[in-house]
Amino acid sequence: MVLNSLAPLEPKLHFLLPSRLYTALGNETLEADTLMSIFEHLRTLHANLKDYLPLQIATNPPQAGKIRYRWHYGTLLFTDLAGFTPLMEANMKERSQGATILLGILQRYFDAIIEIIGKSGGDLLEFTGDAVLVEFSRDRTHTDLPRAIRAGLRMQRAMKEFENIETPRGLLSLKMRVGIHSGKFLAADIGTSLRMMRVLLGKDVQQAKQTEGAGRVGRVCLSAAATVRARSQFRLEAGRYPRHLVIDDLSDENLGEYDLEIKQRRRMRALLFDRGTEGITQEIHSLLQQIEPLARYVPEPILALLVENTERRQIPPAFLVPTVMFVNLLGLSDAADRLRGSEAEDFVKGCSHLFSRIDAIVTAEGGVMRNPTYHLDSSDIVIYFGILNERPDCPLRAIQAACQIRELIVNFRTFSVNCQTVRIACQIGISLGRVFAAEIGATRGRREFNILSDTVNTASRLMSRAARNQILFNEPVYDALRDRDPSPSASLHYQFLGNVSLKGKAQLTRIYTVLDKEERSPKSPF
Repeated sequence: MVLNSLAPLEPKLHFLLPSRLYTALGNETLEADTLMSIFEHLRTLHANLKDYLPLQIATNPPQAGKIRYRWHYGTLLFTDLAGFTPLMEANMKERSQGATILLGILQRYFDAIIEIIGKSGGDLLEFTGDAVLVEFSRDRTHTDLPRAIRAGLRMQRAMKEFENIETPRGLLSLKMRVGIHSGKFLAADIGTSLRMMRVLLGKDVQQAKQTEGAGRVGRVCLSAAATVRARSQFRLEAGRYPRHLVIDDLSDENLGEYDLEIKQRRRMRALLFDRGTEGITQEIHSLLQQIEPLARYVPEPILALLVENTERRQIPPAFLVPTVMFVNLLGLSDAADRLRGSEAEDFVKGCSHLFSRIDAIVTAEGGVMRNPTYHLDSSDIVIYFGILNERPDCPLRAIQAACQIRELIVNFRTFSVNCQTVRIACQIGISLGRVFAAEIGATRGRREFNILSDTVNTASRLMSRAARNQILFNEPVYDALRDRDPSPSASLHYQFLGNVSLKGKAQLTRIYTVLDKEERSPKSPF
């Protein structure tokens, strides 16, 4: 038994220790084995948190609450997976066993492409469902584009492993599209001491995603800007104008496996040289200083899952029925590209204030706000209700949060960019349905907790269809609201808009909207 030297650290350790270890901090003394277990837990948690973040943040995080931004120049590669929804539906009836099987398939896929990304010198910036956005930074010899193209070709060749996947519904396949664009974007670390976020701004991020969307399954598609740079090194053929597709006529020897002499290493575990009580305590202090800025990038409910599952090093996969919300912020991307000089700092501060207030709204309603990502049109935010804290009123809470976010956006102060006023707007889509929830990514590498399914796609498509400052939701959300309260509430009014065609849907989708104050009338139907 040793004196409890960690008692002063209890407030910091509260969110970073699993229940079995945290309860020991209330004692005046600690077992030596318990002290060692706390060190081992924090060391593993530190490694896991680094895998949850882009290399740029994992190796050099800002202080919590300190805003940081920088223009990045180079090439962006965006991938999207085709065929996941049938694969998920084929395994859904098997419940937990099906979730485990599905996770195994996804892990093999991500293990393959993330290894290629590392060997090609790329940094995986974000996951968007089963899609990834990768940056290849521009160096003095401008090898960023060739490295990205070779990485894309290697990824497409790796997809042969997933052409025939055995499922309860027979053989299914996974395929992929790859889009590549060269340019610049603004990367900003924003937020508060409680929650930090990495935001990517600028039209060149859009271009990468739009290029993928305009490409073909099994091919690498280049934007017009990337095409100009790539013509002298790769054979190309015309794609959807003005984009081009890369012709993969390279031999295995010419394409190779590496673009780097030394593979980037993400996992650097803390070493313990002094196993005495004082030495272990000092190492715990040191680990805390390294963990805290990284933990701020992970939403608290997801961090709690990570902490409780640190020992097994994986959050168990599951099929769940949450309410999913997409919020698209219009105007930020255009404004970022027009920034001049000192305007960038004020603009980033404004973005930090905006995203932090949205996160506060979501948290108060019991939801989880993921790190802002990028839509085909502008910045968007994915929000979950009922993933980590299932409640029967999640659809209502989602609607209430959406209304508060809309009001925030409508009344948010304008930005002044290049002597012009920039007023932002939002589009919001909400859907309810079954999803696959799991840690998506490499088994022992870059990964994040995420959800995938047609429910997520539906929320995204409803968002895209919404008008400026409009909230759209599907029939399952409406049914959940009606079952909970069959009469219109005093503060919320809904209206059926009709049956519409959404991308990727064979059948029409019944959609509804939440009326704002100006649209309401005494006869507005529920």
